[in-house]
Amino acid sequence: MHIQKRLCLAVLAAGLLSAPVFAATDAATEASLKAALASKDRAPANAARDPARHPLETLKFFGLKNDMAVLEVWPGGGWWTEFLAPVLAEKGRYVGADPSMPDKSSTAKRVKELAAKNPAFAKAEIVEMSATKTNPVPAGSMDMVLTFRNIHNWMSDGKEKVMFDAMFTALKPGGYLGIEEHRAKAGAADDKGGSGYVKEDAAIKMAEASGFKLVSKSEINANPKDTKDYPKGVWTLPPNYAEGDKDRAKYQAIGESDRFTLLFQKPAR
Repeated sequence: MHIQKRLCLAVLAAGLLSAPVFAATDAATEASLKAALASKDRAPANAARDPARHPLETLKFFGLKNDMAVLEVWPGGGWWTEFLAPVLAEKGRYVGADPSMPDKSSTAKRVKELAAKNPAFAKAEIVEMSATKTNPVPAGSMDMVLTFRNIHNWMSDGKEKVMFDAMFTALKPGGYLGIEEHRAKAGAADDKGGSGYVKEDAAIKMAEASGFKLVSKSEINANPKDTKDYPKGVWTLPPNYAEGDKDRAKYQAIGESDRFTLLFQKPAR
């Protein structure tokens, strides 16, 4: 039995969740993801981070399928766009929602570069989405919303509720929200995202306050070496190395941050 389904059944047996409907990643989607991850279209520096970021495992946990309409919220420089866009190009839809549109969008710039080499990227849509422009796609039009390492940004501006509400609105009933974020210590003081770390239970409460139901958790992106007590927050760790060469070997040995990975569902009705 699929590991994600087994976990959910165990949770259901404990009476913690209402019955979700999983969208398990099929073999064709997995094969497409593997091909896209191995593509020479990817920036070498991005591909080098795969062992730390676990893209295939993470997307399989979320249940990505190649015929889904997927909205990625705040894709930054397009790390995930490089392989999500081509996988979804034929049967699905990829929409990257960037807060810095139109001319300052690093995602739009990266997609334009990739489209010059691979026509699949020409189908990618880059739109504007922020706390003041919250409806980049029609309400109820997306099968899946994804966001990676962004909750701390919203918390620092006090806009987390606005953004979670917007993601809820974008999803079809029964659609999925996949989240990855730097994980704070359970008893840590709330620094409003200033360190880059967010408490997992706090993130769950944010999502639930907007109407989402927690489906499953994963430790795919866990890193027990991360002590989360650095002078410049999570950015002290790779790939940022915010302190430059100071203790660089130490931080390199720790690796990228400890992160929680959560799957939510918008109730079907």
